[in-house]
Amino acid sequence: MKKTFSNLSFSEYKTTPREAAEWLEKSERHRTYAALLRHFSDPEESAKKPTEHADPRIHQDILSPNSLRAAAVLIAVTKPTMTDVSRVILTLRSENLKSHAGQVSLPGGTCDADDDCAITTALREAEEEVGLARSSVEVIGQMSEISLPSGYRITPIIGLIEPGLTLTPCLDEVADIFHPPLDLLLDPNAYSRSTTHYRGADRTIFELPYEGFRIWGATAAILYSLARQVRR
Repeated sequence: MKKTFSNLSFSEYKTTPREAAEWLEKSERHRTYAALLRHFSDPEESAKKPTEHADPRIHQDILSPNSLRAAAVLIAVTKPTMTDVSRVILTLRSENLKSHAGQVSLPGGTCDADDDCAITTALREAEEEVGLARSSVEVIGQMSEISLPSGYRITPIIGLIEPGLTLTPCLDEVADIFHPPLDLLLDPNAYSRSTTHYRGADRTIFELPYEGFRIWGATAAILYSLARQVRR
């Protein structure tokens, strides 16, 4: 049976991430997705690459590094089809939240005591926030931690999902769900640098506009770091 782009899955086609990447690289339309697969063909090696802020001085704003709470986010990437490119799930956080209200975010949250690893946290939080079933996610790797002045150290988890899944936002936490193309998010040149005032000092941050949404702060830093790693 001939493979199609509609349902690419390492497990389904009994192929390795590197083999899948080599196959997809033949299509100009799916080269960014192929580069992502290739990058995570060695998950342990990819997890060693740093996830960085735009401004290294942000680490000076972390008052108690030892007290940072472990958290994880899910970079859920849709498999490309013949009619649509690969996309990533992003959310707009509710204005009612105490932390990062109204900001664009990747699905995720704080690690619970019952979570055995960051992957478990990311999948559980994505299911709670946007209704993405854990069984629908094929995890292919993770990035290194990034520490935030807000008191968290976040591990980004990368997973593949089928396109067209029905997502349901938890309205207490998520005001909206949107799906920017992977090609845009993994283009380092698409990001600009701006200045924000934090704890009495100016700090440089990454940001990326998309259809009225402003992707910035930690979310932009994570995605920019991934873009730099994948596009090298």
